[in-house]
Amino acid sequence: MVLEGSSEALCPPPSLDLRPSPPPGSGPHPHEGDREAAKYGELIVLGYNGCLANGDKGRRRSRLALYKRPKANGVKPDVIHNISTPLVSKALSNKSQHSISYTLSRSHSVIVEYTHDLNTDMFQIGRSTESMIDFVVTDTAPSGQGAGEGQSAQSTISRFACRIICERSPPYTTRIYAAGFDSSKNIFLGERAAKWRTSDGLMDGLTTNGVLVMHPAAEFSAEPAPGVWREISVCGNVYALRETRSAQQRGRLVENESNTLQDGSLIDLCGATLLWRTPAGLRHTPTLKQLESLRQELNAARPQCPVGFNTLAFPSLAQREVVDKKQPWVYVNCGHVHGYHNWGFRRERGAAHARECPMCRRVGPYVPLWLGCEGGLYLDAGQPPTHAFCPCGHVCSEKTARGWAQIPLPHGTHAFHAACPFCGTWLTGEQGYIRLIFQGPLD
Repeated sequence: MVLEGSSEALCPPPSLDLRPSPPPGSGPHPHEGDREAAKYGELIVLGYNGCLANGDKGRRRSRLALYKRPKANGVKPDVIHNISTPLVSKALSNKSQHSISYTLSRSHSVIVEYTHDLNTDMFQIGRSTESMIDFVVTDTAPSGQGAGEGQSAQSTISRFACRIICERSPPYTTRIYAAGFDSSKNIFLGERAAKWRTSDGLMDGLTTNGVLVMHPAAEFSAEPAPGVWREISVCGNVYALRETRSAQQRGRLVENESNTLQDGSLIDLCGATLLWRTPAGLRHTPTLKQLESLRQELNAARPQCPVGFNTLAFPSLAQREVVDKKQPWVYVNCGHVHGYHNWGFRRERGAAHARECPMCRRVGPYVPLWLGCEGGLYLDAGQPPTHAFCPCGHVCSEKTARGWAQIPLPHGTHAFHAACPFCGTWLTGEQGYIRLIFQGPLD
């Protein structure tokens, strides 16, 4: 298995049912009454606001639910072999046996064979479209624009990035491990990969660009507070971050933390960041039907442009990213909501896209407002969408905006920056979000 990668491409109107199809091999959904009990959780890719640019198709989508499989497919470590190189190819050629190979030198490898585990289900995530990958994830660019089909930009997401192991019995504990098994059921860590012997004599290692995880410091829906970014090893151990993303030297072992996913855990694959939501956590998020009701309530209040006096209206969720003539626009430095107008440009150097708000004279970006459509990114349900992220204009509840503005997301090899979870745009301004100031109808 190769742990580097190259690029692939990465959305139609959403349906009102957020529940995607089950992963390949998981069989049909259980009966409606059994769904919640059989559901481990959902993975949501940040930056797509509910669906991929070219539409959610099969295993390539912006959101995937993990359900209990009809038959367990989990694996666990079994036998360890210390072997010389001529025997490596023979050991790896057994396609019925899962294994992890650690190449220590040209003449010495350690192969750990895995055996079936009847108590767990395994789900694999990566850039590869091969059948053993349950969730195909490609690089996310700001504003949700992934690499086009014809582009060949080098991807930083591994073809077999990570695997998630879920216990089939309550409380359905879910753990994450770096690297996934390839078509030959192997994980191969070459000479240049970071690897080492653990204190108990076993082997462990890291993938080229690493799998980072951040668990929330408190209950995600109750009091959002970011935790600390860590790196997860091939064996599921937790380490402090390396000096840079692909450095040869691993970070220190963090013994009091685990690879168990919690509601609100973030998984970064060096090119895309995924959010894990549990069934309990999802009960505190709005459905698309509820978001549509909130949109209709906003429009029923008949907000008006304070200058042109024309009535504004948020477009339907199906028309997101297509600017409508009644679309509300906002000055992101003050929050005053207007209809579109083409005056107020500032001609000074460095202010090519800046506008002066006619209400308060503050100068800054002037952008259309969009309702955040991915309910799984919200930290509450039923609360009015009163705030918008800066500078992109995605609208959500105050708690959601405040929570995500605190979270530093990985960028590049060692940088972190807060970003809008709906489109991936880096946040700007003092807080990263603004309270919207609407003008009510004059009649």
